Amino acid sequence: MTVYGLTGKTGAGKSTVASFLKEKGFYIIDGDIIARHITDRGKPALRLLSESFGEDIINTDGTLNRRLLALRAFSSRENTDKLNSITHPLITEEFRQEIEKAEREGYTKAVIDAAALLESECKKLCSKIIVVYAPEEMRLKRILSRDGITEEEARTRMRAQKSDEYYFSHADIIVKSYAPYNIEEQLGDML
Repeated sequence: MTVYGLTGKTGAGKSTVASFLKEKGFYIIDGDIIARHITDRGKPALRLLSESFGEDIINTDGTLNRRLLALRAFSSRENTDKLNSITHPLITEEFRQEIEKAEREGYTKAVIDAAALLESECKKLCSKIIVVYAPEEMRLKRILSRDGITEEEARTRMRAQKSDEYYFSHADIIVKSYAPYNIEEQLGDML
């Protein structure tokens, strides 16, 4: 089983690349779905997150108030690191289980699609890292259109991420998700 890591800054276009790879027969492991799963009502991550970010991040129905958590977690590098220290070990274990499932189902190639892949132990599960890149203003427009948040909230999330150079220094493959945009050509031999 060859496992590729797919990452990039928020709004870079990872989902588009993941969809393309799924069409090409790759098993896709969606980090957003895994992150939501580990923070479902009653999961241990909720208690740990509320201890670090305040009990009010848990709604009265026991679900996570993701927007409030994001406001607090992305307000500083220290808080982002705190969030990651709680969630990344749980997410990594879920990724391992998904890779095993893909192997059982006969897949030979899998993709871990995760925004914080490089900052986590998950990168050790990957043979190669694909970084999706788009310029800042393009990413901002995508985030505002996709997430229904304010520009300030979007910029706060964007500032919480590492530099472009950090992503590029870890990349085996860089996909530029702006015109001209030919994913197949950019991914080349891995397909």
